[in-house]
Amino acid sequence: MAIGIKELAQHLGLSIGTVSRALNDRPDVSPDSRKRVREAAEALGYVPNQSGRSLRSGATGVIAFMMQTGHETTGQGDSFFMSVFDGVQSVLARHQLDLVALLCPSDENADDYLKRMVSRRIADAFILSSTQTVDPRITFLAKQGMPFVTLGRSQTDGGQPWVDLDFAAMAQQAVDRLVAAGHRRIAMTVPQDGANLGRVFADAAQAALTAHGLPFDPDLMIAALPSERGGYEAAQRLATLPDRPTAVVLIDPSHTTGLYRGLTESGLAPGHDIAVVGRWGPQAAYLSPSLTHFREDLFACGVTLCEALLASMPTYAEKYPGGLVRALCPTVLVPGDSA
Repeated sequence: MAIGIKELAQHLGLSIGTVSRALNDRPDVSPDSRKRVREAAEALGYVPNQSGRSLRSGATGVIAFMMQTGHETTGQGDSFFMSVFDGVQSVLARHQLDLVALLCPSDENADDYLKRMVSRRIADAFILSSTQTVDPRITFLAKQGMPFVTLGRSQTDGGQPWVDLDFAAMAQQAVDRLVAAGHRRIAMTVPQDGANLGRVFADAAQAALTAHGLPFDPDLMIAALPSERGGYEAAQRLATLPDRPTAVVLIDPSHTTGLYRGLTESGLAPGHDIAVVGRWGPQAAYLSPSLTHFREDLFACGVTLCEALLASMPTYAEKYPGGLVRALCPTVLVPGDSA
């Protein structure tokens, strides 16, 4: 059973103040005493009172990662965020900082939710995901002087660091590959919630099509939920278009299984009747034909994200001297049989 500082002091026959100074390596405590206190603390399972430390320092030792949840909007799935979390936590562990996930329900206004979390002072800094093209959360945190980083870009610029997946490169490479294979009508799924990644993706796709001398058809930009259901509904729409496209590029990893099922139920064979380029997710390993997909090192992305945040915080800036970080995580196109 863990003990507190009072019990540790009683065990050693020392004052609480002396034990506290020894645990914090204060120079007014002899090396021998500091050693004795630390050895006893380890042997007895002493656990520092974080609430007390927070009150004294004004810091919580917590970094908050805000994401939105709901049965209709699953984000990019647990595997995406867990891989990013893993990278973030590997950096936080260097500094004995903790990560908490703030799960904003889909039926609550994200701006109001964030304001409530900030008012409760539950974290020293924030990581925002699902950035919107115009994102009031960025403006709010910047005005509050709260350190934060965004997983994703936005046209709203609060002077904050950001790290994003290279959606423009995905669109460019997918179009180039499909056009080289003879495709002229290429559909794409985009988010239906105003996420900025959809704008970046669509703009890059339009530029790539134009460079190949092909028209950009807005009807082939299919807004879809970030879920298997979204992929399924996209397949149903593709199957009913009068001038059906011969290829589709999926922006969300969770679209693939739903799309494969939806195409098959409509009498269309993925990879044969409609070429498919997607993004890697755990379910992609079980698809037939094998998926041509984009893959990122999400752990490395999480590391970059967290280091970018710490570089913007005065307490840690000296350890991360890179200045303002705005970085794209590289993506790799892995060929499969679906395209």
